[in-house]
Amino acid sequence: MDRRAAALNGAALVPDRRPPIFLLAFIVFIDLCGIGLIIPVVPSLVVRLTGASLDQAAVLGGVLLLAYAAAQFAFAPVIGGLSDRYGRRPVLIWVLVALGFDYVVMAFAPSFWWLLVGRIISGAMGASFAPANSCIADAVPEGERGRAFGILGAGGAAGFVAGPAIGGFLVGLDPRAPFLAAAALAFAAAIASVAVLCETLPPERRRAFSMSRASPFGSLMRFRVSPVVRGFLVTILTVQVAAQVNIAVWPYYTALYFGWTPGAIGASVAMFGVSIAVAQGVLAGWLFARFGEARAGVAVLLIGVADYALIAFAQTPVQLFMLISGGALTYIAWPAMQAMMSRATPEDAQGELQGAITSTMALGSIIGPPVMSGVFIAFSDKAGPVLPGAPYLLAAGLTLLAAVQFMRAARRSAPDPATP
Repeated sequence: MDRRAAALNGAALVPDRRPPIFLLAFIVFIDLCGIGLIIPVVPSLVVRLTGASLDQAAVLGGVLLLAYAAAQFAFAPVIGGLSDRYGRRPVLIWVLVALGFDYVVMAFAPSFWWLLVGRIISGAMGASFAPANSCIADAVPEGERGRAFGILGAGGAAGFVAGPAIGGFLVGLDPRAPFLAAAALAFAAAIASVAVLCETLPPERRRAFSMSRASPFGSLMRFRVSPVVRGFLVTILTVQVAAQVNIAVWPYYTALYFGWTPGAIGASVAMFGVSIAVAQGVLAGWLFARFGEARAGVAVLLIGVADYALIAFAQTPVQLFMLISGGALTYIAWPAMQAMMSRATPEDAQGELQGAITSTMALGSIIGPPVMSGVFIAFSDKAGPVLPGAPYLLAAGLTLLAAVQFMRAARRSAPDPATP
């Protein structure tokens, strides 16, 4: 019996035996949208709860971001391991319900410490990427997984764009409104999951939960024996650190050296998010079908190398807008790597794999911002060499390294069923 046939067993599955991919994409959308919804309200909320000045609030806001990423790093393998033990559907539903209640608590947080605890819980529960992506690995045929993973990635990119825009509007109505909107989205996704989502992991393919494997380092050590998974996890970490240049540096780089207004910066970030959604949701499937995941993944990473290097020396706002959009093509490498890793992983460990991927991404989100910000500050100081695009040159170098790592891992992976 092949993998797909095995995935079809079990009375809990719906007749067509496939998970509703667009519902899973909606769940991922909620994860990213929920984060973005509260971004506009955090500065004023921290000031109100602590009495700090705005610059001090920025430091505390950074603590909240770090706490979220650290919690996601720590808990993603736990969520993935629980989904390997109890199934994807119940874990997703309970995570979404917990996330909804957590946003309600944050809406009425009486102190900064309550808010901090809330962000830690939302980071832990925001690791629903793991069971959502595991549904794809369970029941989507191998040749179609890259496209399906891309659709989930597009859902996350759409949430990245929609969240801050919606939150910015709602905060004008009430400071608690963005949190309550995020809670409503989480509860809506939980209800939709109860009504529509089928279980993709039948009982005979489940395995016992192990805390030694569920820790982030235990999970990553578990995959060191697989050269394919190990190689791609290193690639993911490298690419994620490089990608943080757009989070940590882009607003300051464009404002300081090009005189961009907050509106222009916001428009460029929104366009970047839309470009990622199109790249992963539309172009990825076509490229994988036409060229295969390995060749497409290497090609887009090399495009990313050139794109970062060109941003470092861009001269006009038009060039920057074009380059930030073109850089979204790099994100096509993510679903390519997920598809190849899923084929190299046993059927009963797909949740653990997706947890390890999410933890690796979170680790990159922790490492990347201080590295990129530090390089930007060092090369913007007029007392030393001035090269404001230096962080983008570093990102180009890291992405080139990632392309080499990608090629090495891809050579060891199983043939792509979609390759002509």
